[in-house]
Formats: sequence, structure tokens, C-alpha cells
Amino acid sequence: MVKEFSKRLKYLREKKKEKDPKWTQGYVADLIGVARPTYTAYENENNPKQPPLETVDKIADLFDVSADWLIGRTNDPSPKESDKKMNLFFYDGLEGYDDLTPEEQEAFREHMYDEARQAIELVKKLKKKK
Repeated sequence: MVKEFSKRLKYLREKKKEKDPKWTQGYVADLIGVARPTYTAYENENNPKQPPLETVDKIADLFDVSADWLIGRTNDPSPKESDKKMNLFFYDGLEGYDDLTPEEQEAFREHMYDEARQAIELVKKLKKKK
């Protein structure tokens, strides 16, 4: 679990850093209230340091992902309870979903969310016509 955490944490920070260079290890360390060497140890895949649960929660909030995803308990990074319920319906057991990269899963969920929202609007319009 700790190695998966390190891998996912580094992935999230580097993804942010591609868009904004301020997302260094030191910057994230400051945001979550730890020393930079401590944060660096969290990202070290070869010899990762296990952060306290409180820190895992801060990191999950910072990157808008679930703590379960960060530690490798799920392949769904979504932190929202409503999305989790939707995931059970749309994604649980869906062949190939778990084989997608985190970016592909995110794109898939966004697409499915948009489709579901459009379906709700259609149902509302049909109700009004009755």
C-alpha cells in the first residue's frame, strides 16, 4: 500500500506541476504542513515513508481525490460520495475499467457524468410535456 501511495502521490503532484511549475515537493510540503524532506520521503517509491492518516486526508483534500485511492484500496480517485454511488452502478465490474490509467478513468467518469446529466434533463422535459 505504501508503494502505491508513493506512486500516486508523485503522479498527482507532477500532473499539477505540468500546468503550474510552483507544484514542487517543497510547495506541497508547505501546503500540508510537513517538512520538505518528509514529503520527499512520501514520494520515494524505493523506500517510502508512511504518512499519518491526518496527512493522508490533507493530501487527499489538496488533490481532490479519495484517501482510499491514494493508498491503493480503490482504482477510483473520486472523493465524492455521490460519485461513489454512481461508480457502483456504472463502473463496478465493467470490463476494462480497471485497466484504464487514472487519466482515462477520469475522462470516462466525466463523460458518463455529462451523459447522466443530459439524461436527467431529458426526463425532466418529458415530464413537463405530460
